[in-house]
Amino acid sequence: MVEKLGKHIWESSKSTKGYWLTRFVFLRLLGFIYLFAFISLVAQVIPLIGDNGLLPADIFLDRVESAYGSKSNAFFQMPSVLWLYISDNALLALSWLGIILSLIVLIGYANAILMFILWALYMSFVHIGQTFYGYGWEIQLLETGFLAIFIVPLLDMRPFPKTAPPVAIFWLLRWLVFRLYIGTGLIKLRGDSCWRDFTCLLYHYETQPIPNPLSPYWHFLPVWFHKFGILWTHFTFLAVPWFIFAARKFRIVAGLLLVYIQVLLIFNGNYAFLNFLAIIATIAVFDDRFFRKILPKFIVRKAEIAERNCKFSKDQFILSWIIVIVVIMLSVPVVVNLLSSNQAMNTSFNQLHLVNTYGAFGSIGKVRTELVVKGTLDEAIDENTVWKEYEFIAKPTDVNRNLPIIAPYQPRIDWQIWFAAFQTPEYNPWLIHMVWKLLHNDPGTLSLIAENPFPNQPPKYIMIEHYRYEFANPWKEDKVWKRTYLGVWLPPLSKDTQGLREFIGGNGWETGE
Repeated sequence: MVEKLGKHIWESSKSTKGYWLTRFVFLRLLGFIYLFAFISLVAQVIPLIGDNGLLPADIFLDRVESAYGSKSNAFFQMPSVLWLYISDNALLALSWLGIILSLIVLIGYANAILMFILWALYMSFVHIGQTFYGYGWEIQLLETGFLAIFIVPLLDMRPFPKTAPPVAIFWLLRWLVFRLYIGTGLIKLRGDSCWRDFTCLLYHYETQPIPNPLSPYWHFLPVWFHKFGILWTHFTFLAVPWFIFAARKFRIVAGLLLVYIQVLLIFNGNYAFLNFLAIIATIAVFDDRFFRKILPKFIVRKAEIAERNCKFSKDQFILSWIIVIVVIMLSVPVVVNLLSSNQAMNTSFNQLHLVNTYGAFGSIGKVRTELVVKGTLDEAIDENTVWKEYEFIAKPTDVNRNLPIIAPYQPRIDWQIWFAAFQTPEYNPWLIHMVWKLLHNDPGTLSLIAENPFPNQPPKYIMIEHYRYEFANPWKEDKVWKRTYLGVWLPPLSKDTQGLREFIGGNGWETGE
């Protein structure tokens, strides 16, 4: 019975609505994002969460184990292969393994085992990454990566294997896309009033975490353009997603509109791999009839040959529908959250992040404030003290420095400093730890920074000041920013400051002395 039904569905999906090319494109692009995610780990994981990092993962795991009473209980609450063994070498080895496997997927080879390993590896880092890995796109990559496990055969790694792509999984990817856009749209309507009075974009391009070179030009567009942009945003996020479940013509148009707005977002800011990942999931909206028109003919021919010679897989059909049932069950709290007036965004309701709720920019800052880290070699601080500023990879400091194009790579410390500017030091212990490390010219911490103003010897004191930053008009001024001093965020500290030494030791961090 099951086999007969499966063959009927399979045969009806061939040729006219097949997903051979869709699978091919989806997997290649997903491999690209995995690659950037693991490259980011190789570059940053040791100074962020290594043995001597800003938030050491081994200390974090010990605390989690203590909280749950045993390592096994802790593992089931926060699954990670790093529960088995954690060290700097282990973090790097797993990151490089992720890069290698991502490259294999990117060049065209994938099976369920490989995709499972990639998913499990990245989940392992997300669960121990603490503050630095708490972004919505982390769980979005995990949900997307989990579904990707089931669109490929168990063992066959060929770009066009003998097993047909399971249609049911592509419908689950569409469900992911729907939740991503609807959740983001609803959080805007329920959040900041500027989304309802059409004024958010008057501020957003300037106050977003990491603007790109085009952001000032967007910012100084006419008010009517910004208001139209919000109207278009509401339409795209709240109306268009419904059509991805409609007849093919409507579905294709909806998919193109969803991809279009993500491309626009890529051109007005640096949002790590968020927008790229949204585009990748949206690939599931399109079928082979669409991709035959845009992909090279030799790839299309390979897909057609594979389609003609493929065989129905009863096991894969059953498995795909088991996954459908699991996703439906796990979607219940997600749907309840979407309907709630107290909607949460970027939240998981299970330890494996299989079905999540999403959202972004529910509130918009009207004023951009930045933390500027300064150091001095002077032995005593007075009105004549010479302070030099640390320059970070992407966040604004120097008002004359050009804005970067850095996405899909994410300089995580830059993002966290953007959040810290809205808070006080006690909510950002990692940043105080960073100050301690800069007082010692710690090589790992300095690797996260673009320019060290004290290359020959560490500074005697470091302080953090608060500034307001505003875009200079790119049509009229030859600088990027204008800034206004607001006050001291963290007073001058030296490595001999008793309170600082006690804070470092109290958190179990190495003093480096």
